[in-house]
Amino acid sequence: MRAFVVEDFGAAPVLKTDLPMPKPGPGQVRIKIAACGLNFADLLMAKGTYQDTPEAPFTLGMEIAGVVDALGDGVDSPAIGTRVAVFEGSGGLAEAGVFSADRCVPIPDTMPFDHAAGFIVAYGTSHLALTDRARLAKGERLLVLGAAGGVGLTAVELGAAMGAEVIAVARGVEKLAVAKAAGAAHCLDSDTADLRAEVKALGGADVVYDAVGGDGFKAAMRATNPGGRILVIGFASGDVPQIPANHLLVKNIDAIGFYWGGYLRWAPERLATSLADLMQMYAGGKLSPHIGATRPLDQAAEAMDLLRERKVSGKVVVTM
Repeated sequence: MRAFVVEDFGAAPVLKTDLPMPKPGPGQVRIKIAACGLNFADLLMAKGTYQDTPEAPFTLGMEIAGVVDALGDGVDSPAIGTRVAVFEGSGGLAEAGVFSADRCVPIPDTMPFDHAAGFIVAYGTSHLALTDRARLAKGERLLVLGAAGGVGLTAVELGAAMGAEVIAVARGVEKLAVAKAAGAAHCLDSDTADLRAEVKALGGADVVYDAVGGDGFKAAMRATNPGGRILVIGFASGDVPQIPANHLLVKNIDAIGFYWGGYLRWAPERLATSLADLMQMYAGGKLSPHIGATRPLDQAAEAMDLLRERKVSGKVVVTM
């Protein structure tokens, strides 16, 4: 089979074409992979700088969708033939892979594989962050930085669905139009806006969702209302901001770290409930995943470049 493999952290990943078909072990299933959603963490893993990077060599791809085609010992469910999505940190950029059976989430018959492959991490991150951590309430003002990115766009969509007034910040007219279509009430261009001044003119932010970091975080913090909450989701800019604790104190602001993958270890039941809610919302036509680009497996390097250079809005998906 074929797979996109990190052989050495000092070299670019390569497409291997002659790997053996894996066999599921106890508690595992084998999935014939149809699609794999890319995430910013994949870029960090390729360099060996992500907090959960496996030892090389390994196959990239955290977010997988496909069909179960073999069961390991002790596994009865999901049954062979079940359409599933799964998150397990790596192994997705391949024609097949073995994954923990208890990580598999059955997907609705109406959900195409490219939607499923870009669903779990992006929607799961925003749903748990906004509900479980930030406690976003109807009528509050939600500021989303990187609002046209893979996770940011889902924060716009879910925030609007929860009754928040969403302020979307993204780069350029085209990306802002995508955020507007997802439910943003206000759109600010990160290249030209005076973020602090314009958000304050709109009434300030009650909740900030930041997957970007850098100067945007600093401006957003200054535009956060007293009693507000700032969700630290990630640092796509490459700049990890330092938070002045005295500002948190004076304005009674909460700075809230959020790492979706951590729930797999310390609160898997909350993650499972969140994903079940999201699948119901999708099946009910309440969510519309935005796939910005798809590429076949032999163009996985190009797909990684699209993500790295932030050339597309929404998710980048590799199909097999």
